[in-house]
Amino acid sequence: MYALVVLLLMLVLPVGSILTEYFHSEDAVALLPLIGKWLVFWMVGIRLLLTGLRQFFQPSFTAERIFGIESGDALPFVRELGVANFSTGVVGTLSLVAPSFVLPMAIMGALFYGIAGIRHATDTDRNVKQNIAMVSDLYACVVLAIFALLTLWRLS
Repeated sequence: MYALVVLLLMLVLPVGSILTEYFHSEDAVALLPLIGKWLVFWMVGIRLLLTGLRQFFQPSFTAERIFGIESGDALPFVRELGVANFSTGVVGTLSLVAPSFVLPMAIMGALFYGIAGIRHATDTDRNVKQNIAMVSDLYACVVLAIFALLTLWRLS
């Protein structure tokens, strides 16, 4: 189930949203802003909002299944991470109605996912969920960074 949700939020729903809006818009739509809009909404907004809620209300999932920590000592820290992820997710979701949020949230998302992905990659004894998190984090970092760099280059 975890892999399916990650696949939906990181690939299927963003691509579907981009294609739907691009091909069903009556106005000429610039592709780069459209890509950023939907990548940020799904990858940074919805994914981190849902992740934050799960980390806050079910911290043991992240502690045990993602980080491999069996002790309950980590649960308060996972809840704090959940608050940060939820807050970031709210702003990423609001980028749908506040387009000025898209570029800053793409930069933030690229940094967050890049650092998280590298951290996962340094774990020598990863489980399947950690591998899914690592691959999806690095993928999100790359696509969000490409969008941000292209946007900044276009603005200069």
